[in-house]
Amino acid sequence: MKLVRAAALAALAALPGWALAADIDGSALSVWWGVPFAGLLLSIALMPLFAPFFWHHHFGKLTAGWALAFVLPFGALFGVGAVGVSLVHALLAEYLPFVILLLALFTVAGGIYIRGNLRGTPALNAGILATGAVLASFMGTTGASMLLIRPLIRANEGRKHTAHIVVFFIFIVSNAGGSLTPLGDPPLFLGFLKGVDFFWTLQQILPQTLFLVGTLLVLFFALDSWFMRSPGECTLPVTAAADSTERFGFDGKANFALLGVVVALVLLSGFWKSDVAFDIAGTAVGLPGLVRDLGLLAVVWVSLRITPVDVHRRNQFGWAPMAEVAKLFAGIFLTIIPVIAMLKAGVDGPFGAIVRAVTRADGSPDPAMYFWATGALSSFLDNAPTYLVFFNTAGGDPQQLMTTLAPTLAAVSAGAVFMGANTYIGNAPNLMVKAIAEDRGVKMPSFFGYMLWSGGILLPLFVLMTWIWFL
Repeated sequence: MKLVRAAALAALAALPGWALAADIDGSALSVWWGVPFAGLLLSIALMPLFAPFFWHHHFGKLTAGWALAFVLPFGALFGVGAVGVSLVHALLAEYLPFVILLLALFTVAGGIYIRGNLRGTPALNAGILATGAVLASFMGTTGASMLLIRPLIRANEGRKHTAHIVVFFIFIVSNAGGSLTPLGDPPLFLGFLKGVDFFWTLQQILPQTLFLVGTLLVLFFALDSWFMRSPGECTLPVTAAADSTERFGFDGKANFALLGVVVALVLLSGFWKSDVAFDIAGTAVGLPGLVRDLGLLAVVWVSLRITPVDVHRRNQFGWAPMAEVAKLFAGIFLTIIPVIAMLKAGVDGPFGAIVRAVTRADGSPDPAMYFWATGALSSFLDNAPTYLVFFNTAGGDPQQLMTTLAPTLAAVSAGAVFMGANTYIGNAPNLMVKAIAEDRGVKMPSFFGYMLWSGGILLPLFVLMTWIWFL
């Protein structure tokens, strides 16, 4: 199958129309081209609420339908070359590297079983969230999320109220914790590739991160303690999944070494500069990225080979969450193409008002507006290209952005990472954690239900952060 796909791509690359096709001019597009993307978002938000059975069995088909609602009219109007170049670029430069990294982290983390008498008390739960916040900046929000979400859910299996635990886990581990290094979240890694120093974000937004994570931990501990005291909270001895005499430890420890390999491969692709690249239908596939992706696939194969079957069984490891995320984000990466193009068009595009809003009357950038504009779009769009849009809007010179315009780059970085927690689709681990939690029997909030949580808890904190750091 992989050979067939490769041959097909090679054949497409040979078509002269594809080779000469230009990038999409976002200034020439109408906002109506954003309808398939909006329709997919509304489907993700509403279908599980109003038609759960249909959504569970047909979300892949519905996602493909929205993707075709963009691809077919766009191809008919602008030609096969234009749509072909965009599709290949989205596949090879964005979607496949994204999914392969998620797959590697999902597989490796799923091969590590944290055993012991884990009892879901407020102190233990807060401790796991704090640990995840630290790990997220060094092994990525996806890696930390996949490592810790299963033992956290297992520790609280005997409790009546558990959804709030997963919600705060998404806030802290899947998002805010990844704000301090380029390894933490894709937007910061893109900044690193553009020339931002590796430790710049650690130096610049550490106070904001400590404030946000610290406040969320305090709020979580208070809320979890309140739930713990409510009548009938512990329906089973917490936890039924762990034997009281089992010693704390790790099974599948070899996967920690593989986790280190994943981090090394990601770092290598950022530091390694090579002129070797393969042109596929107008998309340059560089040697460092190719080595990274092939290495990550090798890590997946090795992990599946060396992980004991019993570890996967006890982790209740399965492919359904990964398949759900892969299908939904395939649709998102396709339907988002015209939306990103319109944003990249800047003041000349349909979203010119957004770009103009981040600039003061004297022409200088407004950090507060950059924080909210980047964050608002990162809540619903892929936060990595959103970061790049506003990185370039602010000038795109990493040296100037790290010095003279440091408050602006800090605002863009914080908005992209922190506000990815506002919705389930703001950051890839959000949807994956939700899928794993539901697979383990946790009744998670709906799309809009989750936004009530984020709106009530995160938005006031973001307003306070704006007043303290970005005005």
